[in-house]
Amino acid sequence: MRVVWDASPDIQAARADVEAAQARVRAASQPVYNPSLSLDAENADVDRRTAGLSLPLDVSGKRRARTLQADAEWRSREATYELLRREVASRWLKSWSAAALASRQRELGEHRVALMRRFDALAAERLAVGDISSPERDLAALALGESQIQQASLDGSEAAALAALDAIAGDAVKSAPLLPAGLPPVSNGIAPLPLDERPELVKARAGEAAAQAGIDVARRARLPDPTISLTGGRVRTGTGSDQVIGLSVSIPLPVLNSGRAEIDAALAEAGAAAAMVRSRQLATQASLREARSRYDALRTAGEAFRQGRAAAFDDRAALLEKLWRAGEISTSDYLVQLKQSLDTALSALALESQAWQAWFDYLTAAGRLTDWLDGRTQDVSP
Repeated sequence: MRVVWDASPDIQAARADVEAAQARVRAASQPVYNPSLSLDAENADVDRRTAGLSLPLDVSGKRRARTLQADAEWRSREATYELLRREVASRWLKSWSAAALASRQRELGEHRVALMRRFDALAAERLAVGDISSPERDLAALALGESQIQQASLDGSEAAALAALDAIAGDAVKSAPLLPAGLPPVSNGIAPLPLDERPELVKARAGEAAAQAGIDVARRARLPDPTISLTGGRVRTGTGSDQVIGLSVSIPLPVLNSGRAEIDAALAEAGAAAAMVRSRQLATQASLREARSRYDALRTAGEAFRQGRAAAFDDRAALLEKLWRAGEISTSDYLVQLKQSLDTALSALALESQAWQAWFDYLTAAGRLTDWLDGRTQDVSP
């Protein structure tokens, strides 16, 4: 997964967003105003040469408010980055399990084609000695043709699954590891993170903090800051020359634009962010319940199948061929039962893959996917 993360363009873009947010924090922590330098010269009845320096003073706390807002937005970008890493991991793992399923189904399909080819050859031999009729021989040939058509479909499904896997990280992963044999562990082995620590809620609360900080920024922005100016120079009148020093203070009057509309907008955005936090809480809890119930159901069904006789496909296929060659079942009965066995085996593979995908969904909903990938959940219990 580290290779996938390093190769993912989405992750790279999110990392750049985090770095940009860090830069904005540094920018917000800088002084709000820069000093201004002015030079004046006048030749008339009075010759004047002066230089002035002016600086607005941040007495309303704009710098601190902007820094707090930028810091909250940085935390929001960090949470977005972690969420995206989790999403990419979940997508790749689920595509990986789908590709593994397609590969195993393709292998089973090849076994089916081999069985049908063998059955077709045996049917031709039995027709030659008069053990079966010509329609039964044709039925064997039709079964071989159908298996070859189905095999082409399975080959196409595997190609599509591999393409979906490559679309996430390209060719960074040259060959994906094999899906572990069997079923994933029980869900009780890994407890969900506390609600407020799950990435969705961390991001939502960071967004709420940024919106709340935006209210303070808007309120302080409408407070005028004074500008202090210091002027010095020399004034010459006739034959006399005098030095001059001046000090002035100016302050803008918020008459034409009071800034109230900006505060109202920030208050509305903060209200929306608070509502989003509540919405995320409900959605996260519901998603966890759904993911856990679905995973437990699929795992239970998979475990029951593995323990039953339905899983013994090779034994049944050998027994059916033996009964057919002994003439105890007809050609049509052999094909029907073999097809049912093959369909059941393919469904079992699909069930196992669905269980793994549901396991990844449960880890995602529980906020434990990256912990599981890093091996930090072995000792976690509910």
